[in-house]
Amino acid sequence: MNFALNRSHFVYPLLTLLLIIFFVTDVCYGTVYIPFSEIWQIMAGIEVSHGNKFIILDFRLPKALTALFAGAALSVSGLVMQTFFRNALAGPYVLGLSSGASLGVALLVMAGSFFGGLLQFGQWGIIIAGLLGSGFVLTMVMAASSRITDSVSLLIIGLMFGSFTSATVSLLQYFSIPELIQSYLFWTFGSLSGIGWEQLGFMIPAVLIGLLLSFSLQKNLNLLLLGENYAVSMGLNLKTTRILIVICCSLLAGVVTSFCGPVAFLGLAVPHLTRGLFRTADHRVLLPATAMLGAALLLFCDICTQVPGKDITLPINALTSLIGAPVVIAIIMKRNQRL
Repeated sequence: MNFALNRSHFVYPLLTLLLIIFFVTDVCYGTVYIPFSEIWQIMAGIEVSHGNKFIILDFRLPKALTALFAGAALSVSGLVMQTFFRNALAGPYVLGLSSGASLGVALLVMAGSFFGGLLQFGQWGIIIAGLLGSGFVLTMVMAASSRITDSVSLLIIGLMFGSFTSATVSLLQYFSIPELIQSYLFWTFGSLSGIGWEQLGFMIPAVLIGLLLSFSLQKNLNLLLLGENYAVSMGLNLKTTRILIVICCSLLAGVVTSFCGPVAFLGLAVPHLTRGLFRTADHRVLLPATAMLGAALLLFCDICTQVPGKDITLPINALTSLIGAPVVIAIIMKRNQRL
């Protein structure tokens, strides 16, 4: 533990520096070239070109803030899930929340035409549908968690809810028209650019509440590393802790999915990467570091989605998978070499 704390003295400043560099780069870099001097004037409130001011303040800056908070939320949620289930392959969507959000959006996009007028809500309609879908799955999982005693059963129930909602989405796709299927498919690619200041006014407080709740569970998560039976013998209220963890991860993963669509691999890969950097399992070190590294990586992925010289943006989900999958493979290979 002392080694991890000493190591954090130089790793934390490095993460902070990377976070600042990637955030500034994400704001400055895009398909439209804007000189850094003009960007500085815009941020300082000096009158410049109205078009460039709109691009920076109403598009790039909200997008960078979305990447910052979404990356932190998904990574912390993944870390908490891996600790809770004591499973290295657990992620933020293991309870079926992503599938629930997908079901809500699918009902709005592909079944909305049968009810008429639902699509007029635009971006907010999709966000609300995603929140309702993930909230439905959360309610079912919470109801199930009050009747079971072990975490493995809760994991299986979450996976079954995810399978059920995924099957429902498949049926909607089968009976829907190609145009609506394409609209839903674009949502599944994930996007950070559709979030404005109005949406951030809801997303950021929700993510902050989830992060604060996860940080308040540091001691409980450290006890769970030793096993549920030992944790209970040390005075841990397992039922209350389970409920708080489910609420925390549901809030973090559900909100991000509803606003940004499903963002793959980040919550699975970043906790492993953080453990490798700090070489510790102490959540007092891991939780803030995971939030910072997750935010930095999603900012980096967002920068990479901008194709140089082209007026196109790659789907964020593809970039996170391309980066996350090799990380997980490398970690597994490294562990097998030690055995």
